[in-house]
Amino acid sequence: MAKVIKVASDFTRFPYGRYRSQGKFSGEAFRDDVLLPLLKAGQSVEVDLDGTSGLSPSFLEEAFGGLVRAGLEVERILQQVKIKSDDDPSYIDEVKEYVRDAGLVH
Repeated sequence: MAKVIKVASDFTRFPYGRYRSQGKFSGEAFRDDVLLPLLKAGQSVEVDLDGTSGLSPSFLEEAFGGLVRAGLEVERILQQVKIKSDDDPSYIDEVKEYVRDAGLVH
């Protein structure tokens, strides 16, 4: 069973930026502090993006595309990570695209 991570309540309603240097609620912080430990332990996750004040492309790319740069394989990420976004369903395809694109250059 997948662990559900609700970004708005489990991380912040105001995710911002790519790197930690841009704030404590960056894509890098979400990836390293929330996603990577679960994925490296073999846990599947459902990331619920609803309820945030908005999600920048830099946050999403670093959080999810950055998983490839952190050493995870594209197919493993796509199997272990499910994205939920009723507020803006386009985020689902956007995240998958970032993961696939990161795999092309990594």
